Amino acid sequence: MQLFHAHDWNLTPQAAIALQQKLRSEIITVDQLDSVQTVAGVDVGFEDAGATTRAAISVLSFPTLSLVEQSVARLPTSFPYVPGLLSFREVPAVLEALAKLSALPDLLLCDGQGTAHPRRFGIACHIGLLVNRPAVGVGKSRLVGTYPDVPDERGAWVPLTHQDETIGAVLRTRLGTKPLYISPGHRISLETAVRCVMRCTTRYRLPETTRAAHKLASETPAAELEQAIGKPIEDIANQLKLF
Repeated sequence: MQLFHAHDWNLTPQAAIALQQKLRSEIITVDQLDSVQTVAGVDVGFEDAGATTRAAISVLSFPTLSLVEQSVARLPTSFPYVPGLLSFREVPAVLEALAKLSALPDLLLCDGQGTAHPRRFGIACHIGLLVNRPAVGVGKSRLVGTYPDVPDERGAWVPLTHQDETIGAVLRTRLGTKPLYISPGHRISLETAVRCVMRCTTRYRLPETTRAAHKLASETPAAELEQAIGKPIEDIANQLKLF
């Protein structure tokens, strides 16, 4: 799998912040999507009290949302938990999971933030930029920003702003539930990101992409994962040097 803007992962938090500041200028927040036929949920969980990072990709057809392919990768966790720098902790395993797919999806919906981030460089930006794919941040909670009340109507949304800049949308995907925090990751506009998330959302609060990936990343036991994916989960720690 070709990586764009590849960089070292053995960084201090200070160096990681500097890299975010550098790469944020490369993020594209206008639509550069071709025909979307596959959309993937990207989620990350942890095992062994946080010592192992477990990334999951669930690829669905679009717009029918039927399951096409799944992938899981597990790596030793090599970056500390630092708010605002979670992508440096999670993305190496995500890249490994993406590399296992037969083809990269046309659109990535990432569990976490895109531009709705203090430095406008959340995990959806990081992944989208590295693999040069349209990506959207789908956050279950707010990292930064303020917003007015969201009408209790399915599909209603309001701008999420920070320092006089619109950084995302606060979207009501289901009546009577908490909203989601949607933001562009790369090669997609805010308005299109919101539309895509809604088209991937059925009767639940979370889009089907996120639900499928979360089950793989955090809930499915290892034995069931091997059966679902169709091959043993490999120990790929020695491949971390590839990134």
